[in-house]
Amino acid sequence: MSYQRILDLLGDSAETLLQHQCKTISKEILHIPSPDFIDKVLVQTNRNPQVLRSLSSIFNHGRLSGTGYLSILPIDQGIEHTAGASFAPNPMYFDPENIIRLAIEGGCNAVATTFGNLAMMSRKYAHKIPFIVKINHNELLTYPTKYNQIMFGSVEDAWNLGAAAVGATIYFGSEESSRQIIEVAEAFERAHELGMACILWCYTRNNAFKKDGVNYEVAADITGQANHLGVTIQADIIKQKMPENNDGFTAINFSKSHPAMYDKLASDHPIDLCRYQVANCYMGRAGLINSGGESKGVSDLVESVKTAVVNKRAGGTGLILGRRAFQRPFEEGVSFLQTMQDVYLANEIDIA
Repeated sequence: MSYQRILDLLGDSAETLLQHQCKTISKEILHIPSPDFIDKVLVQTNRNPQVLRSLSSIFNHGRLSGTGYLSILPIDQGIEHTAGASFAPNPMYFDPENIIRLAIEGGCNAVATTFGNLAMMSRKYAHKIPFIVKINHNELLTYPTKYNQIMFGSVEDAWNLGAAAVGATIYFGSEESSRQIIEVAEAFERAHELGMACILWCYTRNNAFKKDGVNYEVAADITGQANHLGVTIQADIIKQKMPENNDGFTAINFSKSHPAMYDKLASDHPIDLCRYQVANCYMGRAGLINSGGESKGVSDLVESVKTAVVNKRAGGTGLILGRRAFQRPFEEGVSFLQTMQDVYLANEIDIA
């Protein structure tokens, strides 16, 4: 896709997103994605050579190979949102082979999905695209509905089926968060011992985070702190929702904050809000990948391009986009994924 096509998709947002320069947290103090990111940043860590090799296999696969950026296809919605609700728009994805095919033909760095999906296709595809096994889930068959991430398998199982990485979710702020932090920290420690990379879905979840019609579960200050906790338990890559607002700590009146968080380290510009998330990933030493969100139909392509531009210009590492790709015809899903990747391949789009 040409740079002009990106401009056309951004439309009236092009100038706001492409000309903005951060005056909050300088790009000069960030660890920015690059072809030698592993050598410059991750080699200094306690990660053993097998983990570095696993990370390298992810960063050096697909259309973004060798750029330092990531495009990951995550399809765990069959559990997280029920298979019927997720795959009804496109029933071919009840078959896990089509999930892996979409990731391969879409040029993704890796595919992230469930134990069942990857185990079913392990011998055919584990050597063809890096596997990321999602080891915990929120199941939706309990009534009344509850929101709690529970383990669905062991780290050893993920290693046995050839995974390059494991992924997990923590609902920071929820009643169950303390147990989830302990479980996931122990799982990540074991995964690193076995040579697998670790990716954390750093979601915040608490009904009290919604106040006066505003959902502060996607506030930059609250999600930023979730990111900071995620890197602290040694996640190599952080998955986070794109921030939509700020001032969650002060609006809800909990935790601790500092006025400079809001008037010096961030502004109301989406790139500055995302930059604050990157800063909380140890200034980018752990890569930030933002999620695409639910599919809303015709607006998906434009909104996803905007998300990619914001993430890249903020100093992020890429996108992890699922429903917007797999809830449309296969070839259209392939094109959708590659359009997002083209944002990261465009030299004209720089760090703000």
